[in-house]
Amino acid sequence: MRLPANILTTTVSIATLIVGMGLGTSTAALADEAADIKAGKELAFNKKKGNCLACHQIEGGKLPGNIGPPLVAMKARFPDRAKLRAQIFDARKNNPNTIMPPFGPHEILSDSEIDKITTFIHSL
Repeated sequence: MRLPANILTTTVSIATLIVGMGLGTSTAALADEAADIKAGKELAFNKKKGNCLACHQIEGGKLPGNIGPPLVAMKARFPDRAKLRAQIFDARKNNPNTIMPPFGPHEILSDSEIDKITTFIHSL
């Protein structure tokens, strides 16, 4: 059975509108994530904040340390982003003998800053 042209046109228009709305949301979410990655990188490389380069090798960082593991393939190492955040917040939970600072409990970083650094590190 053939659909009349106006029904077909209306159906295509509605489908296009629905897809367009979905892409707009995705684009905004991607833009927010990109901004968080950029801010997280700045915090991670900042010697007065995260100072992750003091101990870790990170792509794009200058004069990295070698005390901690290189931060590469982080999505594979931490598929659960919450576990990565918990590690950054307080690594003593997984390893009481760690030399990684407890960024959250010692208020070295705010929760928002930890979230941004987590987003950046998870993107590596």
